[in-house]
Amino acid sequence: MTIHGVGAVLVAIGLTVSSTATAQQETRLAHAGSLLQELVETYGVSGDEGRVRDVVVRHLPSWAESRVDTAGNLWVRVGEGDPVVVFVAHLDETGFRVESVLEDGTLSLSRQGGFLPWLWEATPAFVHTPAGPVPGVFTPRDSVGPSPRRNASDGFRVDVGTRSRAATQALGIEPGQMVTNPKAFTRLRGTRVTARSFDDRVGSAAQVLALQALDRSKLDHEVVFLWVTREEIGLVGASRAAQELGTRAVRVHPVDTFVSADGPHDLRNFAAQPIGEGPVARAVDNSSVTPPAVLDTLRSLAAKHGVTLQVGTTNGGNDGAAFTPWGVVDVPIGWPLRYSHSPVEVIDLRDLVALSDLVRVIAEEW
Repeated sequence: MTIHGVGAVLVAIGLTVSSTATAQQETRLAHAGSLLQELVETYGVSGDEGRVRDVVVRHLPSWAESRVDTAGNLWVRVGEGDPVVVFVAHLDETGFRVESVLEDGTLSLSRQGGFLPWLWEATPAFVHTPAGPVPGVFTPRDSVGPSPRRNASDGFRVDVGTRSRAATQALGIEPGQMVTNPKAFTRLRGTRVTARSFDDRVGSAAQVLALQALDRSKLDHEVVFLWVTREEIGLVGASRAAQELGTRAVRVHPVDTFVSADGPHDLRNFAAQPIGEGPVARAVDNSSVTPPAVLDTLRSLAAKHGVTLQVGTTNGGNDGAAFTPWGVVDVPIGWPLRYSHSPVEVIDLRDLVALSDLVRVIAEEW
């Protein structure tokens, strides 16, 4: 064979390998996107996460033995022996709770989680009743005056189209039910997608994907995967799980949003980790500081496996803060997110796939 012939064969082989790798990545992105879409389009405001938990259970590998504790947290334990390492994502999303049905038929609300209420005004609403969602609208706080009233104490309501308390109650609406706006998983250009509640459906999906790909033969200690409830209203589920584990766990990895200043109007002096450039380790946030030596180990592990890992600081807290009083080291990992806690959050599916790889290799090797 001539030199040129050898070169042609090598080029052909290279093209085949490249083509195969591309096809595999496209398959992984499609699978991750399908799982994430199902999770996102399932509603679950803090305190009402059961439907989301059921989706997670349906996608666990057949070998995974799961249980639900008294706080509604989902547990999967893999491997045996010390040290115990924990991964935790939360099932809930932000929204509202019906406080009362008013005489004119509208609903007064309380917030479930932290966000900017004006992002929800003048948008469609769903009241989640046992019989299914009842449609309505989040009312603008002033639609006839020369300028809208922006006093937060004025509040705003949900209008389901009725004119009396009795008519609204006849729809099955009662105090204590949860309210959201409708949401849909929408593909943007390339691998970017938008929806509400990527926080923390992406983390929940990453843990499922990691378990689906996990090589259990590599584990030489116990790894606990948790999907917890009521994070947005005070780490309630995580606190229950931390109490159960006590001092047994040595390290916890909250798998949650990295609130990124990657939007076109954001200042770049803080939290400017871009979407599409890989998962992010939180060095510092409002509830935790990752020890530098631990962060270095994480970066080395990611580099060893070809996972591009960004490192940054951001606002917000994480479920790991519930474990630190027990002496557990908090090492948050996540993905960069645009427009956090809004109806139009934006992510890149490549970050989700890479994050799931990072979760897997941490479980198998660290």
